[in-house]
Amino acid sequence: MAQAEPQAVDGQSPGAVRLLVFSASLREGSLNSRLAELAAATIESRGGLVDRAWMSDFDCPSYNLDVQTTGFPPGADGLRARLEACDGFVISAPEYNASMPGVLKNAIDWVSRYSPQPFNERYGLLLSASPSMVGGNRGLWALRVPFEHLGARIYPDMFSLAQAHTAFDAQGRIANQPLQERFESNIADFMDSVEAAKHYPCIKRAWVEYLGERPEPAIDRVE
Repeated sequence: MAQAEPQAVDGQSPGAVRLLVFSASLREGSLNSRLAELAAATIESRGGLVDRAWMSDFDCPSYNLDVQTTGFPPGADGLRARLEACDGFVISAPEYNASMPGVLKNAIDWVSRYSPQPFNERYGLLLSASPSMVGGNRGLWALRVPFEHLGARIYPDMFSLAQAHTAFDAQGRIANQPLQERFESNIADFMDSVEAAKHYPCIKRAWVEYLGERPEPAIDRVE
């Protein structure tokens, strides 16, 4: 007897990619929160599933091994669980002093201590929004370092929105149409890469071969 095909739920394909999307800003009304919401809406418009979150969901006390021995904080537990329930993540991060926000780095440090380590082989897309002319891009380059050290497959084409305080229209989209189209293309291409990795396991091997090196558990936090 032939096996029944899985049915779509709420119009979504059962094989649709599921992505955790959040802003790395704690501030209410953050430009990065607006960009994260635009990313979430774009993913949904292309058939993806979105788990919307906020940085406050994952806020943790400063990392301390002595504290870890008594248990992980709720913010770290939450980020780990929601990462493991998704195929990848999209983070819109502000730039603080040409680097990443400390609150995000602290959350990464906490979650890196779990075993298995949930960032390993999980796909990620990094976004930023800033009133500056560089759009927070320097912070994203800094943010790539811990993620890639932990084995995350960070999408090469990051997106930074410069002069973001004047960049959004009344509908929450990017007012500059060519830039809006580039943003949508970035999201679509990232979703394609996540979908390929989800349905074709050989993609994982190809990614390692592309990097030209294999993880070394003795020195990398990828176990």
